Amino acid sequence: MALANANVLIRNVQMFDGRSPEVLVRDILVENGVIREIGSNLAGGDSTSDFAGSFLMPGMIDNHCHAYGIGLNMLQMESSKKSYVALKGAKRLARALSRGFTTVRDVAGGDIGLARAIDEGVISTPNYFYTGPALSQTGGHGDPRDANFDLCCRDNHGVEVVDGVENLRVAVRERFRTGAHAIKIMASGGVVSLTDPLRITQYSAEEISVVAQEARRRGSYVAAHAYTADAVIHAVTNGVRSIEHGNLIDAKAAEIMAENEAVLVPTLITYAAMAEHGESLGMTSIALSKNAEVLDAGRKAIELATSAGVMVGFGTDLMGDLESQQLQGLKVQHEVQGTLELLRSVTSRNAAILGVNNLGVVAVGAQADFLVLERNPFDDPSILWDETAKRVVLKQGYVI
Repeated sequence: MALANANVLIRNVQMFDGRSPEVLVRDILVENGVIREIGSNLAGGDSTSDFAGSFLMPGMIDNHCHAYGIGLNMLQMESSKKSYVALKGAKRLARALSRGFTTVRDVAGGDIGLARAIDEGVISTPNYFYTGPALSQTGGHGDPRDANFDLCCRDNHGVEVVDGVENLRVAVRERFRTGAHAIKIMASGGVVSLTDPLRITQYSAEEISVVAQEARRRGSYVAAHAYTADAVIHAVTNGVRSIEHGNLIDAKAAEIMAENEAVLVPTLITYAAMAEHGESLGMTSIALSKNAEVLDAGRKAIELATSAGVMVGFGTDLMGDLESQQLQGLKVQHEVQGTLELLRSVTSRNAAILGVNNLGVVAVGAQADFLVLERNPFDDPSILWDETAKRVVLKQGYVI
């Protein structure tokens, strides 16, 4: 099933285009890493591969990934040397690509150095969209400090504590200066942080508004970590576009999200994985208690958002060794959405959330990023998350 290079003709493949419920047998002509033609009995390419019986879909997109999320203890992560964190992060991204995630959005981490290494081909990774360190208020979800100790983490791999309207304005501008795709803020309490109650809203309306204003002026948007209905409403009514997690929303919050054209990126797998493995991997008792509160609510949140007309994407948010559960995220979200809606969420919808039209679809002019499976997931959905099943990943027409 291997292809020789980026000028290839793929024949006789069962094709899902990222949007349509129809799965059609088609040929796909790829030239210079871009889809040139889709049809029947095509000619061209430097090489030809017959994929008869196989299923081809757009490369998957994980819209809540953390390259620098190398552990489950925030203080240990933020105090580690960035050289070490970056090397670990490169390995994490490479493994995501091998699973079929040809694009990731890093919402709390990444930087222009890592992006440059990717662009220059120093490391092989998915297409990489990053926010840089997320923004957190003092004592917020991104503040890693225990209340009993006076500590400072200088490098800000994943999160930077910034308070006040003008300080936030400068921080946002600096992120865009150094290549950020979007801006991430912490708008509610979280699981792994130590001093913030889960249900409180974080950042004032004025602080969120200035971040959103600066992002809009750059043609970008703000993504917000937010669990509760109050936090979600507070975020979207002050300009946030992408709600991350959203486990504890209610019908009213979902309706307000829809009215403000906000989107939801659920991360169901992280809670199941932390519940099962978190204690053995060093999660604190505070974090485990918070995790139990949000574990079951995420499924209902997807249903509420979908009913309200909110676009639902897909993310994993897996930290440390839990990244091995990335494919299981498909299984958990499939239990709520079913096959077609899951496949749309992990491809074309996630691309729409990113604001790009050349990823997440199999269409003329799109980048030739594909996942090829042995069986049709509409017949056997487990092929999507079966780690023992053979899969072929292509990025810009090249086999990974």
